[in-house]
Amino acid sequence: MDPVLVADDVEKSYGDDAVALDGVSLSVDAGEVFALVGPNGAGKTTLVRCLTGTTDPDAGTVRLLGEPPREARKQRVGLLPQAFAPPDRLAARELVRYYAGLYDDARDPDAVLDEVGLDPEEGTWYGDLSGGQRRRACVAAALVNDPDVLFLDEPTTGVDPAGRRALWSLFADLAAAGTTILLTTHDMAEAARLADRVALLAGGRVAATGTPEHLVAEYAGDARLVVDTDADPEIAGFDGERTDEGLVFHGVDPAEVGDVAAALEDAGVDFGALSWREPGLEDAYMALAGDAERGEVTRR
Repeated sequence: MDPVLVADDVEKSYGDDAVALDGVSLSVDAGEVFALVGPNGAGKTTLVRCLTGTTDPDAGTVRLLGEPPREARKQRVGLLPQAFAPPDRLAARELVRYYAGLYDDARDPDAVLDEVGLDPEEGTWYGDLSGGQRRRACVAAALVNDPDVLFLDEPTTGVDPAGRRALWSLFADLAAAGTTILLTTHDMAEAARLADRVALLAGGRVAATGTPEHLVAEYAGDARLVVDTDADPEIAGFDGERTDEGLVFHGVDPAEVGDVAAALEDAGVDFGALSWREPGLEDAYMALAGDAERGEVTRR
């Protein structure tokens, strides 16, 4: 089966110096949740715009459902842009009903609103909703046509923790039912929770692609123990270094934390809190982003 989304060596610049995409290539299979992660300015939104046909790349090719994006059937595509500003004097139900009216076979707007955690009977104008409620209403508008491919550009920005978890559950259910999802986020926990695969964007390039587990294992480094102390002792059997976090011991297992504490006490070191950290997706990204800043990123 052919991929649902394809970007092949895509380049995009704004002016002479602002390079947003510098040879980005990726593909997304049917039913896959694929996350693009990186800080603001990494090129995530620009790539979404190229893939959805709202902007054209300067070079390279893109395909959506096997066709140039502008030719793909809109009924099959849902898009939640990062910046979405509906009229303030519409209730959430009116907003979603408007978008439902643009399609031949839309879902029931009230049911979609209920799914995203909004009361269909609530008549508060969009402009008077909280930031999280506005974002949920926008998610509902993107889902009302029951898309096969769903683009979510920073979908939980401004949403409270409980609402974020509810939306994560909704997106997971959509993926389980076969919806292909391209998600952009700077929230590494969101990417790790939802994505089958993740592409780490840095410097306008894909620094690495893989499952969250693979990226963590490959690039995030060892577990570490951070000790709150001004001292810098040498502890036999443990590799320590001074960082901005404090005194850091690399490769320490949870069962060894007590051994390090005992060794510090034996050495007469005055210390405060001990904090053990298992590496995560954010650590993998920071390592690869550092490579990008040094010009060491290659297409992986």
